[in-house]
Amino acid sequence: MNAWIVFKKELLDALRDRRTLAMVLLSSVAIGPLVLIALSTLVAGIEKRAEDRSVVVQGIEHAPSLQNYLLRQTYRIQSPPPDFERALVDKSLGDPVLRIGPGFEAELARGEAPLLEIISSSANQRAEGGVNRVARLLRGFASEHTMLRLALRGVAPGTLEVVEVQERDLANPQSRAAQFTGMLPFFVLMAVLYGALNAALDTTAGERERGSLEPLLMNPASRWALVVGKWGAVSAVGMLIALLSCFSFLPAQSLLRSETLAAMFQFGLGEAAAFLALLAPLAAALSAVMMAIAIRCKTFKEAQANNTVVVLGVSLLPLLTLFNQGGEAPWHLAVPALGQVTLMTRVLKGEALGAADLLLTFAICVVIAALALYAVARQLRTAALR
Repeated sequence: MNAWIVFKKELLDALRDRRTLAMVLLSSVAIGPLVLIALSTLVAGIEKRAEDRSVVVQGIEHAPSLQNYLLRQTYRIQSPPPDFERALVDKSLGDPVLRIGPGFEAELARGEAPLLEIISSSANQRAEGGVNRVARLLRGFASEHTMLRLALRGVAPGTLEVVEVQERDLANPQSRAAQFTGMLPFFVLMAVLYGALNAALDTTAGERERGSLEPLLMNPASRWALVVGKWGAVSAVGMLIALLSCFSFLPAQSLLRSETLAAMFQFGLGEAAAFLALLAPLAAALSAVMMAIAIRCKTFKEAQANNTVVVLGVSLLPLLTLFNQGGEAPWHLAVPALGQVTLMTRVLKGEALGAADLLLTFAICVVIAALALYAVARQLRTAALR
């Protein structure tokens, strides 16, 4: 009963800070549309470049046969700027340049292999993305000439094709979409962290700095009732931010500019509920840890500085998946924050969540929360608060 009273009191105090609450709520509500708009703009740009039917060529006048082939493939031939090498390095030119030497047709007629250069810059991602497209065109041109030479000599072109190769993609549409939307769990996780951070600091170091913690400790309520009530309020604020962040993705899907991404990305009520279920134990654990750190500080700013370690750790742990090219590892689920991001990524891919994996991440968060709450309760019993 006493814990419930403390919970209501701390929750009301957190909601009264309208400026901080408005900033946090606005960021959590806006995060869904902003992230999806940025992703869809990125995908739309990639699709536009992939569908671009133009090629930049220097010296096309030396290769009328190649020019004829490119035009038959419905490609537009453009001339590069005079200083195209500098433009590629400066990233002002977003297409690779095909350079053709003056002796192209003569060498081709003699049966030699004329040199063609595809000039790009690996630091220029836009230009580098078009290198494979130009190379495929040149391979098509070479293949066509090879077939014509064989036909003139009475050799069946099929003799060169000793095998037939077919590609089969095992990824479902949701898995392909997760390549672009895999950062959504990270943004939701950070919204929960920052949503609970201010409440955790205010209910511990903030009250201590204002001198309102000592009168609260004089009440007949037990230390555990105070700790549990404060912790419940902080966790509730964090989950409120998580709720708004997750559900902001539902209407934000209508803002997707890429039709391909809109068709693949399916985030409904089921996925939002799964996100919330995965984030609830982590929000409780993070709230307890930040309270345990802040209760030992005398000022709000000191607590904020000390909790930077928690914020930095939670921010960096999910990034391990970006550098781990070997795929998901079993130990990922045993690491707080990283385990939640891993499971939320599975939700986006449409994969089933195993009961053992859920139990592992839940148990680790429970242990962390229990240890942190014990540290808070123990600190409240000491004379360090004076």
